[in-house]
Amino acid sequence: MPAKKSKPSRDPRLQALMPGDGDATPRYLQLARKLADAIQGGSWKPGDALPPERVLCEELKISRVTLRMALDAVEEQGLIARRQGAGTFVTRHIEHPLTSLTSFTDTLRRKGYEPGTHWLERQLRPASAEEIMRLGLSPQAEVSALTRLRSADGKVIAYERSVLPRRVLPDPQAVGESLYGWLDAHGMPVVRALQYFRAVNVDKRLAGFLEMKEGAAILRVMRIGYARDGVAIELTDTYCHGDYYDFVAELNR
Repeated sequence: MPAKKSKPSRDPRLQALMPGDGDATPRYLQLARKLADAIQGGSWKPGDALPPERVLCEELKISRVTLRMALDAVEEQGLIARRQGAGTFVTRHIEHPLTSLTSFTDTLRRKGYEPGTHWLERQLRPASAEEIMRLGLSPQAEVSALTRLRSADGKVIAYERSVLPRRVLPDPQAVGESLYGWLDAHGMPVVRALQYFRAVNVDKRLAGFLEMKEGAAILRVMRIGYARDGVAIELTDTYCHGDYYDFVAELNR
């Protein structure tokens, strides 16, 4: 009796991962590259579960060792996470390019996420000493202070505090989900920015907002944004949840 032929996969995403016999690259690297490209290209969405290892091995005609080496490589990139007893899932990482000024809202939507904002503070107040220095303000200046939690598909991934001179933003309540969108609409876009990165440990209050352990390491990004005339109009501190946020820089020689 002839051997039964395995049925082709009904999921075209698996067919696209099939290593090529004519490629001299090791099969696990072929699979790792194709899976990473598929995730970054949106074929596999954040939160999607990969098929069980047995199914992947059968569909892709590879050994369990080859599969696990490929998954190890993709996991090292932070694109998937293995949960014991549950399976392998696509992670919710947000890549934010360092070479362009793109708003948080636009970045998430381009990646297929639904952005969200939970306001903690929107008020006018006297500028602090650091804000006076960073933004070049007079000692008696007032600023619009905006503090919010930023989320992707309902998951909080960043705590953000922005300060702008009152002359730039006279009514902090006027800002909706996108500060940069508001500035663009009112003819005051941020056209250049300096960003400073520092690893810090979260305090109890911040840990509660980000659902992290107190004292855990987190990336603090301080940005100073400049208008067309070269005047600083924005000072923003963002505390980025490391499990969900990546910064990417392209270097050229």
